[in-house]
Amino acid sequence: MATEDRASLLSLRAVTFRTDERVILDAVDFEWGDAGICALMGANGSGKTVLLRTIHGLLAPSSGDVRFEGRRRAGGDLAFEGQALMFQYPSLFRGTALENLLLVPCAGTSRRARRTRALAMLERVGLRALAHAPAPRLSGGERQRLALARAWMIAPRLLLLDEPTASLDPSATEQVEQIVRDIRASGCRVLMTSHNLGQVARLADEVVFIDHGRLLERQPTTAFFAHPRSREARQFLQGVLPWQLSDRSGND
Repeated sequence: MATEDRASLLSLRAVTFRTDERVILDAVDFEWGDAGICALMGANGSGKTVLLRTIHGLLAPSSGDVRFEGRRRAGGDLAFEGQALMFQYPSLFRGTALENLLLVPCAGTSRRARRTRALAMLERVGLRALAHAPAPRLSGGERQRLALARAWMIAPRLLLLDEPTASLDPSATEQVEQIVRDIRASGCRVLMTSHNLGQVARLADEVVFIDHGRLLERQPTTAFFAHPRSREARQFLQGVLPWQLSDRSGND
């Protein structure tokens, strides 16, 4: 059991999260050790965001076990060390773009080293010229790129993204997607939610489909789009691509 934990980046076993009103996550089992990008898909209200928050350690499951790199979240900590989570609408500090990165805690580094790294991060996301611009005045796409730079600053081993391009135009979306590819190329693994099927097809190596808090399906991306196994996944895709899929109900 311990060897299996150490071999996995992320391990969820029978993870359940419930409120007084309903069960949001229903005995989710998920073992992930492969490099790359995994897309978490499902309809609104299926539990995707709660699952990301639970994986990160911001929410404690009602029952079940969450481990990152073989370890449980330490008591009192807000999140797992080695992870970064970017919300759909990330909150930025009121200072400049550069100051937003300088406020990121980087253990064992001097202020000068942090500044050098922060400027390099801004360069990598195409914001070096806006280093001294007030962060709240940046465009939506620029804010998302700054939030990605802030997450990248800590050199995470797992990056969690919640609909990172939901409100962006195609040009800004393309820029964000390239940064996600670059982060993946740096050795970080990415678990992201997205309703943009084209984006999932472009970025993800595999898809995990969740419905009403249950993890129903996990496949390589190409296989998921070509032959979704569950009725729920077929119905979900049919709602977006009705001309490409037929309900092969006999293959449940």
